[in-house]
Amino acid sequence: MPYDVIIVGAGPVGTAAARICADKGLSTLCIEEHGTIGYPVQCAGLLSNAAFEECRISDRSVLNRVSGARVITGRGSECLIDAKVQKAVVVDRAAVDREMAEAAADAGAEFRLKTGVYNTKGNSVLTRGVYGHEKHTFKILIAADGPRSSIARHYGMERAKMYLSGIQADIPHECDPRFVEIYPDASPEFFGWSIPTAPGRIRVGLCGQTLVKERFATLIKKFGGSTTHLVTGTLPLGLMPRTYGHRTLFVGDAAGFAKPTSGGGVYTGIRSARHAAATAIKCCEREIFDDTALAKYEQMWQADFGAELEIGFRLLRIRQTLHEEELDQMVLALSEPSVLAAIIEHGDMDRPKKLIKNLMLNPAMIPLLKPLIMSGIRSFFQ
Repeated sequence: MPYDVIIVGAGPVGTAAARICADKGLSTLCIEEHGTIGYPVQCAGLLSNAAFEECRISDRSVLNRVSGARVITGRGSECLIDAKVQKAVVVDRAAVDREMAEAAADAGAEFRLKTGVYNTKGNSVLTRGVYGHEKHTFKILIAADGPRSSIARHYGMERAKMYLSGIQADIPHECDPRFVEIYPDASPEFFGWSIPTAPGRIRVGLCGQTLVKERFATLIKKFGGSTTHLVTGTLPLGLMPRTYGHRTLFVGDAAGFAKPTSGGGVYTGIRSARHAAATAIKCCEREIFDDTALAKYEQMWQADFGAELEIGFRLLRIRQTLHEEELDQMVLALSEPSVLAAIIEHGDMDRPKKLIKNLMLNPAMIPLLKPLIMSGIRSFFQ
């Protein structure tokens, strides 16, 4: 049967879009290549308060609540950032995905699991899986099929600027459940992390471009003990140059919307899903599906979080030029009381622009902010 909207990918981004479209009465189909919603898990599971709120679900998936972070360099310098109030939650991502999919199904969205899209033809997708070979027709297609988006590949769309590989494992280890730990020296292209999932249990991982397996092995040694639930994944960074075309809207990781400052993609992904769903609803109401109508989607997400992601990507590029000594100096500067106060007051995991602007005005940060000024990042605040 023909559908108003077909969504490829049943992660949080895809199911958020499916729920909104179905709620508005659009015939909606969500296609997922895996046989079970939520697996495999390829996420650290740390969601800001705002990101978790965007999911529109209960707190049954919450494993832990954190109030801050401890940054630890390879030279032993530390900076403790403690807001003393909840800033983020650690979740069971599989449970988040399932609850969001259930909400979409309750709204009327249909699901095809264990079904992959192997081609597109006009305004149809060709699929194969447990239902055999099928052809599904759409008015609007929403591509929420992750960093390796098959839809983007079929259309020959230009992709994200950078891809990082990640490895993560759950480990039994004593920890302070209030704080995430960040290890900037663990990977020269990004960083490593330790996330407390519960008293006595942590989730350790890193992302990078080179020697990822070897660097992860080095990082994991400091914790000893056995590892469980080892997973790998891909992190797309840098905005897709064009996120619409061919009656299709690209959302979440498929569009390169992961945050370059943290790697998280749930907040920006679901925000993009909301804009895509709003665009799809309007297009279906007007029966207009040309690029002029679809371009409204890109205007919406750009106005919402586009500048934040662009700033984050510039910061990432600068971070990748820093050596161990410079990282150590940066962490020491962050420990200065006025800087810590600014981070606690203005810090936002999802929207770094306000904090960076504030730090640029702090005299204690001037020597370390020269690379930002030289990169032209100041223009974002004028």
